[in-house]
Amino acid sequence: MSPLRRRLIEDMAIRRLGPKTQHHYIHHVKRFADFLGQSADKATAEDVHRYQLWLASIGTTVPTVNVSATALRFFFKVTLKRRDLVDAVVSVREPRRLPVVLSPQEVSRLLASTTNIKHKAALSLTYATGLRSSEVVSLKLTDIDSDRMVIRVEQGKGKKDRYVILSPNLLELLRDWWRVARQKGWMAPGQPWLFPGYRGQHMSARQLHRLVRLAATRAGITKRVGVHTLRHSFATHLLEQKTDIRVIQVLLGHKKLDTTALYTRVAISAIGEVTSPLDVLLKMPG
Repeated sequence: MSPLRRRLIEDMAIRRLGPKTQHHYIHHVKRFADFLGQSADKATAEDVHRYQLWLASIGTTVPTVNVSATALRFFFKVTLKRRDLVDAVVSVREPRRLPVVLSPQEVSRLLASTTNIKHKAALSLTYATGLRSSEVVSLKLTDIDSDRMVIRVEQGKGKKDRYVILSPNLLELLRDWWRVARQKGWMAPGQPWLFPGYRGQHMSARQLHRLVRLAATRAGITKRVGVHTLRHSFATHLLEQKTDIRVIQVLLGHKKLDTTALYTRVAISAIGEVTSPLDVLLKMPG
């Protein structure tokens, strides 16, 4: 390992960046160095400009360009302390697309298509809480607080703890899953995970995503469906039930209200209840 890479890893460790973030930063800094054909600490502002032109020319997606930009900014600012290179990095504005949302009927069909108790519990929890895939799979048995009827989300995105709702129906389903898992030896005494995987680890986020896709196919749903689709549907359905948007923001763990406000654009029932000013105008006397 080169001294420069070691220093980058140390800088990330000091700032307690997550494993996934560290992996991405190392990957993108290495890719930049490979493009240069020399150590990245020899780069100039013109090199950064040429690299970003190259990313655009090969059709790199906007999210990948922006992750690369974030990684390089960290490397230039923290590890190299090169402000001139930091200023040369450009991020791209990503188009705000409307999220794919399932109707309540489609969610019902998706959940009904799952007969495996573990899969049904995992998918039901995902929809009932609006959690991210990484948050669902890393839940522990002790995170389920049936006295207060909440679920504790420990160190979610942004390394923040929060609580989400625990519905009575979901609690009953989780208890059914726990009883079956203990009886069949799927949940060994002392293991902490709500949804255990292999070799003492929890279920993977990739496995959860596959379960959602499989259930959607079985239910005859042709929309592009993933774990985040259930999160989008959770937020949209709450909004359609007239839940305060600030409450939804807290449940989703959004830092900015603007992010949550995106769901106002897909809350069809709420849109349908709005009276057009034309209708009001035509009802006016004279």
